[in-house]
Amino acid sequence: MLECPMISRPPLTTLPVRRRALVDRWGRRIDYLRISLIDHCNLRCVYCMPLKGLRFLPRTELMTASEIEQIARAAVGVGFSKIRLTGGEPTLRPDLLEIVERLARIDGLETLAMTTNGLMLDELAAPLKAAGLTRLNIHLDTVNRGSLEALMLWNDRDAVMRGIHAAEAAGLTPIKLNAVVLRGYNDEEVADLAALSIENAWHVRFIEAMPLGSQANIAIRHYVPNRESQTRIEARFGPLEALHDGELVGEARMFRIAGAVGQIGFINPVSEPYCDDCNRLRMTADGKIRLCLLTDHEMDFRKALQEGGPEALHALFERAVADKPVGHQLRAGIYPEVRGMSQIGG
Repeated sequence: MLECPMISRPPLTTLPVRRRALVDRWGRRIDYLRISLIDHCNLRCVYCMPLKGLRFLPRTELMTASEIEQIARAAVGVGFSKIRLTGGEPTLRPDLLEIVERLARIDGLETLAMTTNGLMLDELAAPLKAAGLTRLNIHLDTVNRGSLEALMLWNDRDAVMRGIHAAEAAGLTPIKLNAVVLRGYNDEEVADLAALSIENAWHVRFIEAMPLGSQANIAIRHYVPNRESQTRIEARFGPLEALHDGELVGEARMFRIAGAVGQIGFINPVSEPYCDDCNRLRMTADGKIRLCLLTDHEMDFRKALQEGGPEALHALFERAVADKPVGHQLRAGIYPEVRGMSQIGG
């Protein structure tokens, strides 16, 4: 059972204006922190987590709820305004609701979101909303049961659909569905997934596979550029309507099927890198700040907190932003090897 000590907090809508965000040496405003809560997952997606040989962090090596709150407060103190909770699978943390409560009461935090596979949202969506979560991304690679089993080693599509509807009913909107596309697994089914946006006000987003850690070769061998996925979708539904003048919204270019209620997005980190617009840092579940998802450079924020207290974190955030690289080097054949996606919290 998830622990939920409900903490009194001011509503996010009445929080005071935050400090100006840090700007890195490339002129990018860095104001978005993704925090991994756990490296465990209850799925085994083939591009993310190997079936054998992966060491999970013992509970003693995971950041505590208090440590997560202190690091998040320091982040907001230097100008971060958005936090996303990730995993592994964050709903496996027994103290998830406590963590959400702690972060939601931080003055200056404007958005508190989470990425999940949705399997536990049927019971958790309403409590998460009550605890202060504002938005959800839900991972779903295909609606085809056979492909789900091959790609995610799981075939209960109905479980995640119940979670999606529970999240929508709780007001955790707009619902964003994220799909990683791999050739030979789900590339021929992208139009079926895109069709979910026709009658639902959901954002269905297709993500190019990125080579990371031990599963990098799968992403490389089965890579599908999103231009190909868009072509497949348009072959069924006709030309897509570009939204926001075709400009990036976060990391996605957004479109709409003619007459659809929802939207379709394409996230193209390999074919069209958006490093020039990157505004984020990532925190691993053991307290390392990763300066770029696709490089192995990390800084130990948990150690800084334990040895220097909250005051030490402000200076380390400033250093992390100053050291943030201009971008990844995938086109040069250089990709991260130390951690896989489940150990980073994409």
